Amino acid sequence: MTEIREGEAIRPARHAGARIVDGLGDRHVEEKQSRQSGPADFGESSIKLIETARSIISNNIDELSLSLHENINSFLHANPETAYQEFLAHDTLTSYLEEQGFKVKKQTYGLETSFEAEIGEGGRLVIFCAEYDALPGIGHACGHNLIATSSLAAFLGAARALTELKIPGRIRILGTPAEEGGGGKAKLIDAGAFNPPESIAAAIMAHPVAAHQIGSSGEFSGLAGFKLIASHKLRVEFRGKPAHAAGEPWNGVNALDAAVAAYNNVALLRQQIQPDERIHGVIEAGGTVPNVITEYTRMNWNIRSPTMKRCNDLLRRVKACFEAGAAATGCSISYIPSPTYMNLRANETLCTAYVDEMATLGENVMLQQTKGFNASTDMGNVSHLVPSFHGAFAIPVSPDISSHNPGFTAAAGTDEAHAAAIKCAKGMASLAIRVIVEESVASGARNDFGLEDE
Repeated sequence: MTEIREGEAIRPARHAGARIVDGLGDRHVEEKQSRQSGPADFGESSIKLIETARSIISNNIDELSLSLHENINSFLHANPETAYQEFLAHDTLTSYLEEQGFKVKKQTYGLETSFEAEIGEGGRLVIFCAEYDALPGIGHACGHNLIATSSLAAFLGAARALTELKIPGRIRILGTPAEEGGGGKAKLIDAGAFNPPESIAAAIMAHPVAAHQIGSSGEFSGLAGFKLIASHKLRVEFRGKPAHAAGEPWNGVNALDAAVAAYNNVALLRQQIQPDERIHGVIEAGGTVPNVITEYTRMNWNIRSPTMKRCNDLLRRVKACFEAGAAATGCSISYIPSPTYMNLRANETLCTAYVDEMATLGENVMLQQTKGFNASTDMGNVSHLVPSFHGAFAIPVSPDISSHNPGFTAAAGTDEAHAAAIKCAKGMASLAIRVIVEESVASGARNDFGLEDE
């Protein structure tokens, strides 16, 4: 075990075998003029092409696995950074890409910790989304070090296949900070990172989950059709009037009473909501001393439901609870909204293709989840904008542990978790190539994207 002094970053030495000798980024410039300008239809030849691509991807990712483990996965795990503070992660990931020969755009789309790199010309565009933020106090308890590793490995593997086989198409990696409550992808969408959306054939990423969440039998090593629920996040402020709580309380307007009434109103509402909906909140500011009528309070709330329509309906009901508390006490009320996380939509065509690709690696991946995950992600916003794949790969933990738990932090740093991320990366890279090469996959994904939520 390496001792970490406070404020010190552990940066292991670069693995000598990490660099791709010919430099994909440099080679891309030389071959750029030979690429076709639009999506190609490879027809029957696509079968052989994809088989060859699989081999190239697997070999390339295997060659890079040790380097990725030491320089990306373990480094990020040992140096967790919270939303919009991922400066070490940004610099580490972009430096690694540059060492592989890529030209990297840093601090992109107005975010200091976002980045972007792309290879290819013409054809269809596939984007890999990489997350790397951690949770306050408990580090990578959501395993975003593994997400960064798998997305980076998938990008490098797919880029190698695209280049060696001279396939018309483009592959991009987009660094997406602040998934944990900061709505990084929502901000990236607003800043144009996914524009024009009709030009993007697919956005791809995957998330680690506790193995027991996919199935108790251990039959499945991952999940393709990951569905997460929508979430509205907001703070509500109540403002009243201070007064001496003993001498003249009748001259005060109690903002704490407004917050307590609002909380109790929501508690009553919970009896009437659906079993798959969630409302949870805390009082962040509740006054200072008991002998002064509280002038100001602030609460922080999450309102969750499986679809945006239902989440919007639930938000209206919750706001009525807040406003009733304000009305009952004579306080004014205001809201501080945070980015909404839309429900994550599972694209059946992309999920099926991923399951097939993982089967070629000897992995049994569940197509659709059998029980819900009452969590939310800003990748949901992307899935409402472009055809998207957000899978899950299992990492071993005890049955009493899942994400956002210190035990999951420890599990996310194991060799077994890295191996699972690498396997997933191979499947995602092959999925990207199939989207670029196979008309049936690309058009099927676009058609599935157009379907309404259930």
